[in-house]
Amino acid sequence: MAESILQARDLSRHFGGLAALSEVSLACEMGQVHAVIGPNGAGKSTLVNLLSGELAASAGQVLFEGRDITGLAADRISQLGVARSYQKTNLFRQFTAFENCRLAAQSRLRTSMHFFRPALTREDINAEAHRALAQAGLADRHDVVVSALSHGEQRQVEIAMALATRPRMLLLDEPLAGMGAEESARIVALLHELARDHAILLVEHDMDAVFAVANTLTVMVNGRVLESGSPARIRASRAVQEAYLGADSD
Repeated sequence: MAESILQARDLSRHFGGLAALSEVSLACEMGQVHAVIGPNGAGKSTLVNLLSGELAASAGQVLFEGRDITGLAADRISQLGVARSYQKTNLFRQFTAFENCRLAAQSRLRTSMHFFRPALTREDINAEAHRALAQAGLADRHDVVVSALSHGEQRQVEIAMALATRPRMLLLDEPLAGMGAEESARIVALLHELARDHAILLVEHDMDAVFAVANTLTVMVNGRVLESGSPARIRASRAVQEAYLGADSD
């Protein structure tokens, strides 16, 4: 049986009188992709922000490897083994793909007090950066400045940066946004590969990609879970068809 690594229990977040997320529960398993879908404004990115520690929960719990991490800062949650990407690319565009990944790998050093040691002399950190780039399919693009990479390749660099921290859990917020069919297919293949050794929570609007890669889907509407289950169950759900799959999202 798959190992449950990340759980949300009755997770809620309020902004003043607005309930952006209400009593959301889900579980992510090692070796599987759990996709979260729903129209714009459904609370998907808010959920990722709560799971990663970038927002504090108003109520509920987040458990990682059985430990209550509710309220921990984002950097502490990252150190425990949870990595994330963002809706919009969040890269140092003037740096190469390798330099971006090296910075991510450096975050795992026990101390940052190495002011007078050139970063390139850290062979262990360099090796981690190269490993992550290869794992993300960018081994032959390591020396290219990020601004010269395609949109899809920049998304791969973001995933490589996450992998450079050696996480067990990946939170990926719309990694296929803005991609053409060829780039999307490449990312879907990458997600299949990464799921072998990670748990992945995927927020995505590309339904073809979602149903191609996800083991479990959670459908959200208005900050609440509408339905959760296998792709076959979600496809067959009348409530999901009426609320999302059968209509254009905003």
